[in-house]
Amino acid sequence: MLNEAYEPQCASVKVHCSDTRQASRRTLTLLALAFGTFCIGTSEFASMGILQLFAAGLDLDVATATHAIEAYAFGVVIGGPVVTVLAARLNRRHLLLALMAVFVLGNVLSAMATGLGMFTLARFVSGIPQGAYFGAGAVVASYIVGPGQGGRAFAMVMTGLTVATIVGSPLATLLGQNLGWRNAYLAVSALGTVAFLALWMWVPRSDALNGGPVLQELQALNRPSVWAMVAVAALGVASIFAVYTFIGHFVTEEASLSETWIPLALGVFGVGMTVGNVVGGRLADRYPSRGLITGFGSALVALALLAVGGGNAWILMIGLFLVGGTMMVAIPTIQVRLTQAAPDAPTLMGAMNLAALNVANAIGAWAGGQTIAHGLGLLSAVWAGFALTLAGLVLFLLVSRKRPSDHLPGASRELSPS
Repeated sequence: MLNEAYEPQCASVKVHCSDTRQASRRTLTLLALAFGTFCIGTSEFASMGILQLFAAGLDLDVATATHAIEAYAFGVVIGGPVVTVLAARLNRRHLLLALMAVFVLGNVLSAMATGLGMFTLARFVSGIPQGAYFGAGAVVASYIVGPGQGGRAFAMVMTGLTVATIVGSPLATLLGQNLGWRNAYLAVSALGTVAFLALWMWVPRSDALNGGPVLQELQALNRPSVWAMVAVAALGVASIFAVYTFIGHFVTEEASLSETWIPLALGVFGVGMTVGNVVGGRLADRYPSRGLITGFGSALVALALLAVGGGNAWILMIGLFLVGGTMMVAIPTIQVRLTQAAPDAPTLMGAMNLAALNVANAIGAWAGGQTIAHGLGLLSAVWAGFALTLAGLVLFLLVSRKRPSDHLPGASRELSPS
């Protein structure tokens, strides 16, 4: 009788232990995915923080040096969709590992560059894995968290990138200032190696993560709604990069602070992005439009504040926080809208989202650089971003005139519109 009473208790303990192990495994998988995006984000955003350093090191003016940043963005734009299609049948775990290996190689080449041509090529190679990594990472995260949580899953993957703007990019900038910009890229390469090992250990080996037919991915590109959202993202999010690219100059030349304040300014921007990403992930799974309209609309106010008062150190810091936060509210919604437009090609839609964001990177950096080059002042770059975000918001409103009900099935009634 004692044994009969004891056996159910043992079974209960075993089930509890099994559930605990599975939960721990899921957490480690999500952390590994986010750490990969942390490395990618550190590489991308640190390049903007050390723009002045590698420009001087390669004997370039600032306007010319921004071509390397644009090359990274084009690497994402071209690499994301192309790699995703070519690797359509590849298991997402294997794809993530291959992409992280290419990322490490690109950053090692960046550290070794001796001229603009080699450096630009190295940054292009560094950017190739990003879009496909985010797409594959979002698929794995969705598999981990379960159906109906696409916005939350994408926000989890994006968390690594936003944390990179708080910790990775400021530290890489600080490292570049003290030990040289080449060592900053070598440090990113080392982090990428650790991310490769984490992915190898914790991303599950599962046939559920196998890819699909190439034609299935390509057919998604025939849908006008996909390209409409890509255009909205490319225009609307460009203001982040019109601001972030020139943060160092805003700090030292507009606010008259020492360069030691640059990492702090980058961190403030990153905290805003992280907060906005959390809010945006929650909105994206419940409302198909509200996150984007709220994000872009409030970003216009934040950009105007920064453009008018950015010469004041306090307003500069507040403005950077608000621009980062408001823009990130919109990005998970963009991913959900893309996935709704092509549910049979989720990896490609993740890659297309990142491709669009890096078109935004190139457009924002270029537009800001052009207004500065034409003698309109450093803060004119912020107004360039304002114009681009306004264009993105107007375009979204035009293409969403016949949008579905703002309340998605399965959303909490407590959060439904009144």
